[in-house]
Amino acid sequence: MGQGSSIEAKGRTTTTTMMPVISKMYCSTTRQVLVVRQRPPMVGGGGFVVTDYRQEVVFKVDGCGIIGKKGELILRDGIHGDPLILIRQHGGMVQALSLDEKWNGYAQNYQGLEELVFCVKETAACFAGKNNVIKITIDPNWGCGRDWKFEIRGNFPDKNCSIVDSAGNIVAEIGVKEDMKRLMATNDIFYVVVQPGIDQAFVFGVIGVLDCIYGESTRC
Repeated sequence: MGQGSSIEAKGRTTTTTMMPVISKMYCSTTRQVLVVRQRPPMVGGGGFVVTDYRQEVVFKVDGCGIIGKKGELILRDGIHGDPLILIRQHGGMVQALSLDEKWNGYAQNYQGLEELVFCVKETAACFAGKNNVIKITIDPNWGCGRDWKFEIRGNFPDKNCSIVDSAGNIVAEIGVKEDMKRLMATNDIFYVVVQPGIDQAFVFGVIGVLDCIYGESTRC
């Protein structure tokens, strides 16, 4: 990480290998630095766009302003706009009575059917001033209740956080360059560093959930 980074998350950055969550075509052998630009709600219905160092669009995330359904997001391929992940907030009476907020990410399998590929669970902090606990599982056999593989460390609204695996390795970092902080009143543009071997589609699906949890560009 170069100078000017605002990330101070605890953990160690190493080359991490994991089975692709969506597809191996979204895994790189080198570290990738990508830029996220949040769209205002009045422009294209909100959401955000992800670009690479050539300023080419890699992914798009559409929120409920485009989809028309509250509590739903779609991660799309940046080239053709094909849907890669449909993300739904878990609802129902049990959810309404719980302190936990759950989001399920679905991809299409080879039969064209929806298949659960990850789950994000936010548990409200017990004490004021503490960050809510957000953990992610990528094993659909366990549902959204056990066998957590990743967690969020740091503060997403400040764009100073990381996705960390169960071994303490940082797999993706979210931050804002110091010079941009001085020029911008908000964190509408930020960067994401994804480590080698990590499924980038999965990372930005999780970031879409964080964006919605904290009431940013994807939320109505």
